[in-house]
Amino acid sequence: MASLITIRDASEGDRDFLVHSNAAMAQETEAKVLDRAILARGVAALLAAPQRGFYLIAERAGERVGCLLVTHEWSDWRNGDWWWLQSVYVTPPARRSGVFRALYAEVERRARCAAEVVGLRLYVERNNRAAQATYAALGMRDAGYAMLEAACPRPPATG
Repeated sequence: MASLITIRDASEGDRDFLVHSNAAMAQETEAKVLDRAILARGVAALLAAPQRGFYLIAERAGERVGCLLVTHEWSDWRNGDWWWLQSVYVTPPARRSGVFRALYAEVERRARCAAEVVGLRLYVERNNRAAQATYAALGMRDAGYAMLEAACPRPPATG
């Protein structure tokens, strides 16, 4: 029997795990190599500004086995926030053992307790059928939107 999965808020001490997890997820799902320095600054910025969102950490027997990020999107149509699940990662040895299910259950519990939250959303790669099946099994459905984007290039950082 697998040991209990616990979910907690991430702290500064989780930064390296979060950076590693984000980089691994990008490589696995999109074949993207992220700039670790930028990623580390991005994780630190979120941890320092809780109004932007929050990370959750999943642990089993005291070992970190997964994480996800929740960010907020205001909806004027609904007069409330959508919570976006992002940066979802489960370590390879812990996959298919309920880690994501436990993370999702905690997000859903928190969302139901927060009057301003109108729902949960995430995006998933079109070809990631395994993730889509996992999300569907938890009750998530295709929202019927295609996601488009336009990057805003940043000027180079100065010393």
